[in-house]
Amino acid sequence: MTFFPQAVRTAHTLKTALVASSLLAFSSIGHADWSLNNEQSELNFISVKKSAIAEIHTFESVSGTLSDSGEVNLSIDLSSVDTNIEIRDQRLLKVLSDAGAFPTAELSGTVDTSAAKALKAGETLTQELSLTLSLHGQSHTVPASVKVTALTGGKLQVSTLQPVILNATDFQLVEGVNELKKLAGLPSISLAVPVTAELVFDAK
Repeated sequence: MTFFPQAVRTAHTLKTALVASSLLAFSSIGHADWSLNNEQSELNFISVKKSAIAEIHTFESVSGTLSDSGEVNLSIDLSSVDTNIEIRDQRLLKVLSDAGAFPTAELSGTVDTSAAKALKAGETLTQELSLTLSLHGQSHTVPASVKVTALTGGKLQVSTLQPVILNATDFQLVEGVNELKKLAGLPSISLAVPVTAELVFDAK
């Protein structure tokens, strides 16, 4: 009989722990800061040459943070560009983006994290963002429609709902594009570049 109350207390403690774990698993995110998970994220862009040939390229190295207040800052290592053709990668870095002088592209903006933190794992919402992209010594505001998804473990996934269109004119890249055309012997390379992203942020 002396052990029975102890067993009851132990069972009650285990039950409480299990209930708490379940609530944590299915509750909203709450207070958090996040850091970008580069391994689980993708940042792609599309180039169009000869008016009809589209190719998908990617950046392999992206870092960044999302604060509890919603400030998002991303840094894209331009030297991590991958077009599946080494000489083209080199030309993009040297001729187009002048990566020696401008090694990164910086993206900043504000996400409504108050709405995102109310999501349970698996739930989504959409947001219209106004982002500032700094590239090649120039800064330009770009609009983006994104889907925010709450993942397990307090993670957030932010994905573009439709491509974000960047224009070489806005970042003084037209001269570089023209030089690329000459080097590659191409009649045309589009100045408009669609960009898509699927970014996963880990809770700190």
